[in-house]
Amino acid sequence: MDTARFRYLLGDYFQVDTRNVHAYIIGEHGDTELPVWSHADIGGKPVDEYLKTRGEYHREDLDEIFVNVRDAAYQIIQRKGATFYGIAMGLIRITKAILQDENSILTVSAYLDGEYVSHDVYIGVPAIVNRSGIREIVELQLDEGEQSKFSHSVEVLKTNTLPILDSIQNPK
Repeated sequence: MDTARFRYLLGDYFQVDTRNVHAYIIGEHGDTELPVWSHADIGGKPVDEYLKTRGEYHREDLDEIFVNVRDAAYQIIQRKGATFYGIAMGLIRITKAILQDENSILTVSAYLDGEYVSHDVYIGVPAIVNRSGIREIVELQLDEGEQSKFSHSVEVLKTNTLPILDSIQNPK
């Protein structure tokens, strides 16, 4: 959902069809998710390069777009009380990719076993989705800052989910 929202807002900002915007939000869905700026492009041109050639666009605006994406759920809950319509639309997209055997690259929660220097965690990353489910994880080469933020996101997710999993597996 956040990757789709991110692409939409970038397309709107640059006045470019969203289908020509390639960018990903990865990590846990929430406060520690992160944009992968090192692989974001507009029509194949890296976003940072696109910014340099267009003086009317500013890096600070892009940071604000990401914050709006990350915090959108809070704003939606405040206004509507829930985010179930967005979740439903995300599930429709994933279901379509599975049923139509699309081999679409979608950001989904996938099990990492060494990818992104992470082990034994389900977390949001780009993956090829088809009739079999996740065919393969698309491992982007993150820059040093992105990798550090992603590792932090993994740790936050593990810290917050392990006690829950333990209580389910070992009820008192």
